[in-house]
Amino acid sequence: MLFAVACGAAVANVYFSQPLLVAMGDDLVMSPALVGGIVTLTHVGYGLGLFLLVPLGDMADRRRLVVTQLLLLVAALAAVAAAPTAAVLLAGMAAMGLLAVVTQTLVAFAASLAPPAARGRVVGLVTGGVVTGILLARTVSGVLADLAGWRSVYLASASLTALLALVLYRVLPRHGGTPPTHLRYGQLLCSTVTLFVREPLLRLRALFGLLIFAAFSTLWSSVALPLSEEPYSLSHSAIGMLGLIGVVGALAASAAGRLYDRGLSGRTTGIALALLAVSWLPLAFTRSSLWALVAGVILLDLAVQAVHVTNQTLIHALRPDAGSRLIGGYMVFYSVGSATGAIAATSLYAAAGWGAVCALGAGFSGLGFVLWLCTRHGAAGARRG
Repeated sequence: MLFAVACGAAVANVYFSQPLLVAMGDDLVMSPALVGGIVTLTHVGYGLGLFLLVPLGDMADRRRLVVTQLLLLVAALAAVAAAPTAAVLLAGMAAMGLLAVVTQTLVAFAASLAPPAARGRVVGLVTGGVVTGILLARTVSGVLADLAGWRSVYLASASLTALLALVLYRVLPRHGGTPPTHLRYGQLLCSTVTLFVREPLLRLRALFGLLIFAAFSTLWSSVALPLSEEPYSLSHSAIGMLGLIGVVGALAASAAGRLYDRGLSGRTTGIALALLAVSWLPLAFTRSSLWALVAGVILLDLAVQAVHVTNQTLIHALRPDAGSRLIGGYMVFYSVGSATGAIAATSLYAAAGWGAVCALGAGFSGLGFVLWLCTRHGAAGARRG
């Protein structure tokens, strides 16, 4: 649970800014282009961190690595909260994104500490914390900003992160269940690429990750648009509450982990990808029924997290000694999928409306299911059930 809370708190920093962009731009007199750069630089920093920082978990004292990243994250959050100019804000957001990848360091750490028979359940629990942090970030930041301004969001996060750094320093062991590698840093980064060349299962599961998070981002990056228009005209706070519904789907993370522990990873993946494709049917009726939206959100989040947990548990089991490199490399595909879904969905909504967005999401989801059908009997498959 401590890992889950720490992961959720860290990853939430990447998403806090989304409801705050207008307030930030007005406060620091930023042009629309600069305001858009806030989100872009945060995600660029996160993507770089996945490749440059997460693999360090395979060679460094993991407790020291986690605590150091959290303390540096505190400094970045404080810089954002106190930013006097747009330049300082943008630099702080990039640094914050880079350091927020401590989330994935913690996921790999938790997986290495878990006994093999319970690894799926542990990864599911920790991933549930990650998803909850992502989904609640917008709600929390909107409420805090309404109460005390946008800077209070990052000040509160810096305080919580500092507390978590202290607690984790006191309770974490130095290493996980596998000894650290003796590779030098450059060799470590090269080995991340080599793992993709050598491990077909890693490549397959990375493609699943790209497609499911493209679908996930297609929904969550654009759903506010139809809800803010007629016939609903919902406020930003009301739209933010939709994240609370999405948390219900996040509960699937721990259930998917338990299914993995029972040897049912193949069946879980197939059923979840089918549900992901089906979820876009009720989502297509969002403009006429909020209940349809709720049903679609729960189905989509449940399916995405089931596949995501199964992916992470399977790839960590390939090479437990390279767990951080495997997780970091896999999550690069997550970032690519998320960015692709967000850019495509917002552009498509402006050009063709909500129906086209749902068709896009269904396309990503259907492609994932077809990929599973074509590979489920191959040697690249995983533990089948």
